[in-house]
Amino acid sequence: MGGGELLFQADYPATLDRLCRDLTCARAEIWSFDDAPTRRAAEQALAARGVRARCRSAYKPLLHAFLEEIRTEGLAVAEIACPRHPQAVPGRFLLETYPLPALFPLADFRFSEGRESEAMPVYRLRLGYASGEVRHATVPAPNRLHRDHAGGMALSPCGWLIRDGLAEALETDYEALFHHTMRAIAAAPWSGEPCFQELNIAVTLPVRDRALDWGAEAVSLAEALHEDLYFSLIEHFQCRLGRPSGDRSLRVGQIVPEIRHGPRHAVRVRVRDWDRSPAGGARWQRLDRAHAPLAPAQIARELARLPGVPFAARSVAGRPVEARYLPGRDRAVMISAGQHANEVSGPVGALRAAQELARREGAHFTLCPLENPDGYALRQRLAGAAPRHMLHAARYTALGDDLEHRHEPPEAERGIRDQALRLSGALLHVSLHGYPAHEWTRPLSGYVPRGFRDWTLPRGFFLILRHHPGWARPAALLAEAVIARLARLPDLAAFNTAQLALARRHGVVPQAPGGFVRIIVEDARPPVPLVLVTEYPDETLLGAPFAAAHEAQRSAVIAAYDAFQELDLGDRPVA
Repeated sequence: MGGGELLFQADYPATLDRLCRDLTCARAEIWSFDDAPTRRAAEQALAARGVRARCRSAYKPLLHAFLEEIRTEGLAVAEIACPRHPQAVPGRFLLETYPLPALFPLADFRFSEGRESEAMPVYRLRLGYASGEVRHATVPAPNRLHRDHAGGMALSPCGWLIRDGLAEALETDYEALFHHTMRAIAAAPWSGEPCFQELNIAVTLPVRDRALDWGAEAVSLAEALHEDLYFSLIEHFQCRLGRPSGDRSLRVGQIVPEIRHGPRHAVRVRVRDWDRSPAGGARWQRLDRAHAPLAPAQIARELARLPGVPFAARSVAGRPVEARYLPGRDRAVMISAGQHANEVSGPVGALRAAQELARREGAHFTLCPLENPDGYALRQRLAGAAPRHMLHAARYTALGDDLEHRHEPPEAERGIRDQALRLSGALLHVSLHGYPAHEWTRPLSGYVPRGFRDWTLPRGFFLILRHHPGWARPAALLAEAVIARLARLPDLAAFNTAQLALARRHGVVPQAPGGFVRIIVEDARPPVPLVLVTEYPDETLLGAPFAAAHEAQRSAVIAAYDAFQELDLGDRPVA
């Protein structure tokens, strides 16, 4: 398939408009994937035709019940029994209640599990008020059991209609757009890897995001559709090309859902050539106060300010991958960021730390602040329309693979690490990463992102330490030394405490001694015996929260560098 070829396009009449025109009954309850203003307008239109209707959100129905229907003034206690279904991921319906306790901090939320049942999932509530009043309520959560794009079974939120007491499933415009798009792409005659350069899925949705009064949280059906299309297509191609689930070396090409606000539900799928135009971004920013992801031009200029030896590679789409080597008498450390290009605080934190280290006598390190410039260019392009979305389509390279899992071609992005290791002989690689700053969902594929359940909710800044066989003790000592330094930062410690507490309320229960999650695993694959990965919930952040993110990344690099200089490596040779 050549550049610019149209693969599929369709418009979808608005589900609520059709019901407002055709529905004939006295009372109706409707669940759809629409924003609150659209649903309220439909209720008014139906009332004008004599239909008493309540239009509810099929996405996160309990959250919306508290935002739109349940009386919360004077609410003291909310006891909530969450449904269980044999085809749902364990704890899924508790996850769907996120972040209720944070939105209503004066109420005591008490969650429990109801009985497992194959019937329609229903939340059962007991609400106690300061006045002494007690109310009981039920909140249905319509779901359908279906076979997904990879051949498995999934229980997913769905449209639903109850008219005059009779219930039926309702395929909404939102669901139809997703399923028809997936079927059209699956039916195309793809062959080989990569199958395309860019598979562009341009979608318009007549829905607006709704910000919530907690951190970076928002209700975004547009973002949810981006995530579902992107990961569902990865899973489809993994299955189609005989790859195991979760294989990050798949090189299918760039899958790019571009979801924008528009007057109607519409989709247009095209196969295009890679976008090689220069990536834009924020205007020039003072590095220590950066409030948004840096433009690639500023990353390059900040890197050029460092002393040392420049070295470079080139991305598969032809963009430069630039780095610096500063030789010195210290133990060498490799520092990198931007492997996953939608994790945006790392490049700023890495540059700030490197500039600080470069002022020290004897400092010895390599720095590559942007390992994946093709993904970053896509991230900047998509952020023009959706700056507060996670934009996972920009996570991997232009080939669609995770560069760390690429075995060939070695001359592309992956080659920058090979050069860094040859120049420095480093035994430690500090790799700066991030993850979603708000809840991550895939509502049309079982709600919980497949393979990423532990990443669905933010849980503070944490570390992953990967080590070669025989390096377990140095790895543990290094992790504890870095955390001890980070724990002295009061703002970061308080941030972690708040995020961990809320995650635990919703069934995500990480172990976090000292207030920091640390994961230590043996892994013989990296060429360096110690790899310290930082994880800050930075996707979607702007303003002061973004500044706090890159300050944490900077602090972690300095902490790791200093701790490594003091680390007891026994009789292991040090370059």
